[in-house]
Amino acid sequence: MDVRIKMEESLIVVIVEGSIDSNTSGELQTKIMGKISESNNVILDLSKVDFISSAGLRVLLMVYRQIKVKNGKVVLVGISEEIKDVMTMTGFINYFEMTETIEEANKLF
Repeated sequence: MDVRIKMEESLIVVIVEGSIDSNTSGELQTKIMGKISESNNVILDLSKVDFISSAGLRVLLMVYRQIKVKNGKVVLVGISEEIKDVMTMTGFINYFEMTETIEEANKLF
């Protein structure tokens, strides 16, 4: 898994590539939580994520909760149909707004 985090104006943009599973979710959590204090709004680009386990879903939920406390918003970008199906079955889909591109996500803020 590769994680890149950048600030775009008042947004945290997290770009993730690879699988988010029990082996990689800790690294993702550490990197995102280290940046969350810098903004109330997060864009998570998951367009290059091919798999997410329950551990990965837990990280997404943690990010959502931390941002929600600050009255912010988390937008997921480019999630695959498979991941969307998993998120729908678990009810996680209801916590997030979703777009196909980062440009579309930027318009939601």
